[in-house]
Amino acid sequence: MRRFLCLSLFLVLVTSSFAQFPGGRQGTGAAGANMNVGHLYGKIVDSKTNKGIEGVTVQIVGNRFDTVTKKMKEAVLNTQITKSNGDFSFDNLSVMGNYKLTFSALGYKSLDQKVNFGISRPQGGAAGQTGGGFQQMAGMADKDLGNIKMEADATDLGNVTVTSTAKAQLEMGIDRKIYNVDKDLASAGQTATEIMKNIPTLNVDVDGNVTMRNAAPTIFIDGRPTTITLDQIPAEIIDKVELITNPSAKFDASGGNAGILNIVLKKNKKVGYNGGIRTGVDSRGRINLGGDINLRQNKVNTFLSANFNQRKSISTGMTDRNTISATSPSHIYNTTNGTNNGYFGFMRGGFDFLVDNRNTISVSGNYNKGQFDNESTQRVDSTVKSIFASYNQISNTSRSNFENFGTQLSYKHNFTKNGENFSSDFNFNSSNNNNNSFVNTQTYNPNNTTKGPAFLQQTTGKGTNKFYTLQADYENPLTEDSKLEFGARGAIREFANNSDQFRYDYTSNKYVLVPAISSRYKFNDQVYAGYVSYSFKVKKFSYQLGLRAESSNYTGTLLKTTGQDSAQFKVNYPLSLFPSAFITYKMDDKQDMQLNYSRRVNRPNFFQLMPFPDYSDPQNVNIGNAGLNPEFTNSFELSYNNAYKRGANFLVTAFMKYSTNLITRYSYQGPNQLNPADTNKVFYNTYINADNSIVYGLELSNRMPVTKWWDLTLSANLFSSKINATIPGQTISNNARFSWFAKMNSSFKVSKGLSIQLNGDYQAKTVLPPGGGGGRGGMGGGGGMMFGGGPQGTAQGYNLPRYGFDLSIRKDWTWKNGQSGSLSLSMNDIFRTQLFESYSESNFFTQTSSRRRDPQVLRLNFNYRFGKFDPNLFKRKNNKADQGGGMDMIPQ
Repeated sequence: MRRFLCLSLFLVLVTSSFAQFPGGRQGTGAAGANMNVGHLYGKIVDSKTNKGIEGVTVQIVGNRFDTVTKKMKEAVLNTQITKSNGDFSFDNLSVMGNYKLTFSALGYKSLDQKVNFGISRPQGGAAGQTGGGFQQMAGMADKDLGNIKMEADATDLGNVTVTSTAKAQLEMGIDRKIYNVDKDLASAGQTATEIMKNIPTLNVDVDGNVTMRNAAPTIFIDGRPTTITLDQIPAEIIDKVELITNPSAKFDASGGNAGILNIVLKKNKKVGYNGGIRTGVDSRGRINLGGDINLRQNKVNTFLSANFNQRKSISTGMTDRNTISATSPSHIYNTTNGTNNGYFGFMRGGFDFLVDNRNTISVSGNYNKGQFDNESTQRVDSTVKSIFASYNQISNTSRSNFENFGTQLSYKHNFTKNGENFSSDFNFNSSNNNNNSFVNTQTYNPNNTTKGPAFLQQTTGKGTNKFYTLQADYENPLTEDSKLEFGARGAIREFANNSDQFRYDYTSNKYVLVPAISSRYKFNDQVYAGYVSYSFKVKKFSYQLGLRAESSNYTGTLLKTTGQDSAQFKVNYPLSLFPSAFITYKMDDKQDMQLNYSRRVNRPNFFQLMPFPDYSDPQNVNIGNAGLNPEFTNSFELSYNNAYKRGANFLVTAFMKYSTNLITRYSYQGPNQLNPADTNKVFYNTYINADNSIVYGLELSNRMPVTKWWDLTLSANLFSSKINATIPGQTISNNARFSWFAKMNSSFKVSKGLSIQLNGDYQAKTVLPPGGGGGRGGMGGGGGMMFGGGPQGTAQGYNLPRYGFDLSIRKDWTWKNGQSGSLSLSMNDIFRTQLFESYSESNFFTQTSSRRRDPQVLRLNFNYRFGKFDPNLFKRKNNKADQGGGMDMIPQ
């Protein structure tokens, strides 16, 4: 390393004798590149205790050549936030430069310090040996500033409590909310699904389905599509969750009237090594294990993590359905008890290769696999014309297996102009699943005698899903107040599913395939897009204008089975334009307002398009509509943000979404095509394009430190939706209904290292999400072509009020040599009040249902962290590909 520094300095000093760059300028030629070998580092400590201070903002200021004015200009070259031990480090600095370091932190007096490397420029072509010899110069290029003491600010301490927490649990901005998972005490030993329950704006139902503003959001992992579901992602590997409620033209336009939920996974980039191990157990005897390790040495940063989770889920349910008929009204009452046992493992690893100061190549991959066994029992009571006719006892046993693999290759190049960069990446995700289930249905007469032999069914299924994404982006700050961005993206998805339905034949004493209700299908989905975005500032106003163009092709194939011919349908969507506009007005340092607009699309999925009937339930036949058009949504937001005091933030957003050609599910009655001899009509469930829908609402979030030991975050969501649809023979329009839900997150610092967190949520009477789901769905797992469940159909229905509380306690320890540990104890739904109830209706039935899952589960988890940061052991290289302001911990 010293030989390399000697050679570098020699080239710098010789070539700089022919160049007249002022101090601090980073030249564009070879000499300019080789001048940037300086390394400054040090430690911020409290002037009284001499202990390291976490969360100090450290900026290094120097001269930089302005390409617009063609003059040298003082500018902030880099910014860092100190970690728990107070360390900071800047490298790739010009050894000829003069710099100023500024230090600021809550509760401390700001501090400035001028620094340089003490190496003078050669005079008259001499080799200018300041301090004597190149060996000595090499040592001077690596400068330790020692312990820098900061004094407590007595005037500031009365208004704010200085803690070891650098990040708040919820960070709010105009364009997105950021939820920091490591601050959520209840996340230990959980999955991404449980994390979503505590995030403002999001709602999670009993099956773990997430909605944002009453619609299903698009799920990304690290900014890219994925085949992994939320319940397959361990909470411990998640760094933060970003909620983008109204995405700009830079983002995928698919997703209809919902936004984007981006899950950012942890990726440590501290110089040296660090890692951790964790374990936990719940009150049902299920364990979780995990560990991670990160090593950064010279130009390579490597990381690896693995998790193993066991799960046991217990649920109960009830459905009460009345069929409306003038001649034969009926009533069905169904009770269900289910237990799901299983496990899944998740492994993730990769590396970053810093080719040089301006080029970085990253490779990462993940693999997870799991198995779940489900057992459930049902009793179904049937009443016809007010006379109890019969009841069924149904038992169901099934086993499902899944396997996911994903990989990403990315490249980023930083140009000599600050902020100008080009990036590209290729993503591949693949999932495989299979399942096998047995259903035993025994029908009984009212006097409890059996009504014939049991009806035995078997279903075997398997499915595959492959997702290819290629994207390239370019960013160029034209001036200090303007920026141009553009890029292109191609996404291809290949999906296949086989589901074979068998019925037991008592004559042959074996299961026999029933082709009429079996299915084998596949589809290919291609979306190609390009975007351009221009941002600029005029006084207190900031503007961002964008335009995205997308086109897509869709091919669905129903494969040939016994007794059925293959069939194919294609849908090509022409080029569509999606504009976006963001206007922000900065009222003062604490307040700003924003008005934004975007247009998005929701293309129908395979199930909604497939024009072939699904007879899995002969009395409720599902059939798609190949004539469906995409639905388009115009979204508007008006936001006000106020950081009214230290550690506090208030955000209020009014939104409206107007959709045309809304994809809506509806039901009608028709003859039984499977059995023409049956004169009874059956229900057909299909999809249409409704005339339009309108959703509007108000979101309020307030984060505030109530006292020195109590932080409180409150949020409320108020919304309403209305659908207008016209169908010959019936009207499925609904009247607008006002709905709301609220959440609370309350954190208490009981003593040093001891914290308590109480989460609560309340959902008032809430309208069911408009439309039929939509999206580029169909990633389900080979269990037949069932179109969904839960609340039924069209446009009428609502969820009944519910509420619940979760409680968590955590004790943190910090030891020497960078070691730390934590022990957490948590329980969800501590008062057993989370009962999910819904009501839905159509022209043909009314239905109420209720579900309860996993109340009062106690979890105990332990986490141990270790690591070492040693700049003398590992020469740190700055990864300018990251956009984190030089912070050590930068998730990708």
